[in-house]
Amino acid sequence: MSTYLTIGEALTDIVIRKDAPRAELPGGSPMNVAVALGRLGHASHLLTHIGDDERGRAIVQHVESSNVSLTPGSVRPGAHTSTAAATIGEGGAASYDFDITWDPDPRGLPAKVDAVHTSSIAATLEPGADTLRTVVASLRESALISYDPNARPTLMGDPAIAREPIEENIALADIVKASDEDLEWLYETTDIDQAAQSWLRRGVKLAVITRGEKGATAFTAQGRFDIPGVRVDVTDTVGAGDTFSAGLLDALSRKGLLGASGREKISALEGTAIEDILAHAALLASVTVSRAGANPPWTREIADRCTLTSTED
Repeated sequence: MSTYLTIGEALTDIVIRKDAPRAELPGGSPMNVAVALGRLGHASHLLTHIGDDERGRAIVQHVESSNVSLTPGSVRPGAHTSTAAATIGEGGAASYDFDITWDPDPRGLPAKVDAVHTSSIAATLEPGADTLRTVVASLRESALISYDPNARPTLMGDPAIAREPIEENIALADIVKASDEDLEWLYETTDIDQAAQSWLRRGVKLAVITRGEKGATAFTAQGRFDIPGVRVDVTDTVGAGDTFSAGLLDALSRKGLLGASGREKISALEGTAIEDILAHAALLASVTVSRAGANPPWTREIADRCTLTSTED
């Protein structure tokens, strides 16, 4: 078991489907990662910003039932819990409309963590984004850092403007996971090699691009590695990328590659080890897309299909 701190938004997803009643569910990309890690048996901590209203209480119940501990400053008395209206379209893809406030209080963080993850809106939306980067930088000496840009054009606006804070976050990260759609919006290109290589030059040790049903691609100092997609009947894609991020972190834990000491070990991994890590993350994500909403798997659901083995130091 490893100890993780995830930093970022927790909010209420208002799910709108053409042929189903409107539903409200706890959501938010970072929260989904924290939940997935908790369900995989890790000590999962979440620094977020929610109110003590009905929606906030539902989020607290959701994360705690998935073995996630909220940091002491995460629940703000009298505050409004943020929302995201998620409209599910053809093929299960979701589009979002946000009402979000992000101003985290980083009190009471765990004394020691093996890895820190952050993603999406929280890493670019002020005033909280500056607080987030300060916390990440302070923990980098002892923890591995994971980042998913998870582009939200509705909130992030002009990609040329959003690029600056996103690349500040990338410069702090050891692992960057993004979708091919994120890259196309952020850099206005479909050349995943070019983007990933630019991240490696900034110090990233493992750059991963997910490509939907086409699979995933990783880049390290050792080269490029590809895996095919997992065949699955897709219900919707909500939370799929977040589960994939958690799967990468879980795989690195299983291989003893967390903490600051994991940085150079990741750079030295051979192709088979990288492909195993990608396949593990894809397996977890395939469970999430097979059912409605951001509902990542528990360890018991994937135990008989997990072939990941530990790497000796």
